[in-house]
Amino acid sequence: MSAPLGSRERVLAKVRAALADVPRGEDPGDAPVPRDYARTHRQGPALDLLVDRLEDYRAQVRRVRGAELPAAVAEALERRGAARVAVPGDAPGEWFSRSGAEVLRDAPWEDRVLSVSELDAVDGAVTGCAVAVAETGTIILDTGEHQGRRALTLVPDYHLCVVRARQVVDGVPEAVERLDPVLPQTWISGPSATSDIELERVEGVHGPRTLEVLLVE
Repeated sequence: MSAPLGSRERVLAKVRAALADVPRGEDPGDAPVPRDYARTHRQGPALDLLVDRLEDYRAQVRRVRGAELPAAVAEALERRGAARVAVPGDAPGEWFSRSGAEVLRDAPWEDRVLSVSELDAVDGAVTGCAVAVAETGTIILDTGEHQGRRALTLVPDYHLCVVRARQVVDGVPEAVERLDPVLPQTWISGPSATSDIELERVEGVHGPRTLEVLLVE
């Protein structure tokens, strides 16, 4: 009787089985990847579904028109009591034209970088996003336009995110198609939360305790 396989041997056996139909000498990475999986699920209007998912994750959501955005930003920051906020260096000044909050711009390309202690001292961060997934209620940042670097939204306790209707897609495959795999990405599904061994929910451990979304239609 042969000895039982250890964990390593079992894993390697599964790898060999998966590669059994790959000709010898051929790089498995060159094999075509089937793309016949469902790319969209159409569980309802994308914007309505996104709002439903975000609220289920305990995020705060408000739908606004484009012209209402500056007032909505000002109202959100005032309601939060956010007197000093960190924003990407390229964040539109119009967003804050109705707000009395002090805006601290983080622009590494201009050698204006907010330190971790400065980010920790602000009352929140305001950014845009790269894409939002309705099906999963996920907002994705990739350090692109109006988003800033990852630390900008991971250190402050409050994140106000501007999501435009054209950035909302139905499912994850559609979102991935829009993203550059080279860029660092942050996938946000509601406020940061975790649970201990007794399933006690704790928020704000790995990122903002509060996520607020302004959905611009």
